[in-house]
Amino acid sequence: MPWHNWVRDVEIEPSLYAADFSILGTQVERLLDAGARVFHFDVGDGRFVEPVTMGPIVLRSIADAIHARGAHVDCHLMVVEPERQIPQLAAAGGDSVTFHVEAAADPAGAIALAREHGLGVGVAFRPDTEVERAIEAAAGVDFVLCMSIHPGYSGQRFMPSSLERLARLRAALPDETLVQVDGGIDSSNVGDVAAAGAHLVVSGSAIFEPPDIVRAYVRLCELAEGAIGEGVSEATG
Repeated sequence: MPWHNWVRDVEIEPSLYAADFSILGTQVERLLDAGARVFHFDVGDGRFVEPVTMGPIVLRSIADAIHARGAHVDCHLMVVEPERQIPQLAAAGGDSVTFHVEAAADPAGAIALAREHGLGVGVAFRPDTEVERAIEAAAGVDFVLCMSIHPGYSGQRFMPSSLERLARLRAALPDETLVQVDGGIDSSNVGDVAAAGAHLVVSGSAIFEPPDIVRAYVRLCELAEGAIGEGVSEATG
């Protein structure tokens, strides 16, 4: 599956929802230069979540530049009826889609539709949804996204209870199914979520709010990779 070709030991995904849209292309290029391989693209419909965020038009404006550098776009569908959005995002240049178990009447059908359009696919679940519900819907996906905030708005604080949920998720899933975390990730907790089993780590405000977005991105990568390395050393020591 393509995700395993995209992901290093731990992959920090800059969340474009937090970017400065007046210079979006420039910020994407700077992060590509810094080594970013996967960009997180949030799609909110004003129904599943309150805000209307980004859609296919914005995606189409940046997808070619991202693909030209060998990088990818991971689309997080915070929408009802995600099946309606999957073909549009595939046509606009998305490489992967994630839908919420709370919003999909037929998770298996949504997974199949994503595959028909050549996309990677994940399932997501909110903090108030049981881990087991996501696991039940995860057959055939590339990864499962554990939200560490309530989806909808960038800049929320990380929910510490997410660490235990991440660990439970990682323990229950097959080794080939990756674990992703999204919400409130910064330098104070990125090592903890990586150590808990998340190898796909989405971060928005912690990258795009500092004046030097490249330095912020690289620092998160270093901290996450360091946590993974410490875990390997403890296991083999």
